[in-house]
Amino acid sequence: MAWHPVDASTAAITDIAELESLAEAFPNSSSVRLRLLNALVEAEDASQALIVAEALDRDGYAFSPGARSLLESLAPAGEAPGWISGNVGRAAAIASSEHVATIPSEAQLPEGLAMMGDGIFAVTALISREVWFGADDDWTSVPVPGVGNISGIDSSSNDIVVASADLGMTDPSSEPFSGLIAIQDSNHPIAAPSPDGAQISDIAFFRDQVLYASDPIGGGVYRSDSVGGPIMQLVPPGLLRSPQGIAPSEDGSRLYVSDYRYGLAIVDTASGAVSRLAADEPMLLDGIDGLWLHQGELIAVQNGLSPRRIITLALSDDGNRITSLRVLEQANPEWTEPLGGDIHESTLYYIGNGSWDLFEEGGTLRQGAQLRATHIRRLDLSGNPTN
Repeated sequence: MAWHPVDASTAAITDIAELESLAEAFPNSSSVRLRLLNALVEAEDASQALIVAEALDRDGYAFSPGARSLLESLAPAGEAPGWISGNVGRAAAIASSEHVATIPSEAQLPEGLAMMGDGIFAVTALISREVWFGADDDWTSVPVPGVGNISGIDSSSNDIVVASADLGMTDPSSEPFSGLIAIQDSNHPIAAPSPDGAQISDIAFFRDQVLYASDPIGGGVYRSDSVGGPIMQLVPPGLLRSPQGIAPSEDGSRLYVSDYRYGLAIVDTASGAVSRLAADEPMLLDGIDGLWLHQGELIAVQNGLSPRRIITLALSDDGNRITSLRVLEQANPEWTEPLGGDIHESTLYYIGNGSWDLFEEGGTLRQGAQLRATHIRRLDLSGNPTN
């Protein structure tokens, strides 16, 4: 399916007709349809607003109590449709994972996680600019000199690579390094700068050498053919708005990329051409942060949707369509915000209580907030998940 180019100006669209066209271009985006819903409410088009809202409910969106009250007020007195009161069930908790390790609170804003071959976790601390290594409750920090906010992390058989950028959590007067850093030897890290203006965050290895990276601020997708080698532009800014999770296909011919507010894209790794990953049935695919390919299915941490959830997306034989969606975990009461993770031996290990809520822009702790320990959770992918 064709991908409709999006950029910062797309987020400024408020005209109902234009929003309807955008919703047709991105039928799996709750973000776009919520913008359309708000525009219809403001235009006092109650009947059409309820149609849009009911479709969101059908596809699994959970409205807040205040939003449900507003939707009930749009219906004639005493005639509120039953799906509105029933929508509360969309946020029902499905707690399928278990807590397996605790990162100390000194690690400020853990963001990315890689599972090492020896059972040790490697976790980036975005604000304290360290990589923490450990398991259970035994952890050691390794500072990474000269970096900005370090977020994405991935490992190969020989290397650990982290992404460094200015993600709004550094001193505004500083000029943080943006690029990839290999830290197999913490005393002699190998740094490769990003192309001018790019702020790389999520990264993914294809096999042991090729690295792919996304820029959630500028919108580009990048590639490096060797650890420490030059970073080249694969997808220019202006097509994707906020690319985040990246999952290379098994043969390396394509990338599955989450655009946080618009859904899932397919990127041809040879040409950089972008297309939309379409779905055979209605489903919501925006708000995806972490993304991995596992045994022919995509595993996604969907922390930008209501309710937050972790899902499995079955792919067609040619990999060009999603044939079904299954919810693995949802609205776990022990979560704050599920974040980065890694798959090891048919198990997803992920950060369960992200701490973005504790910090202000610039990386300072919010007034009255206290640092907290971060939990790593384990989710078995080998069983038959919730349908």
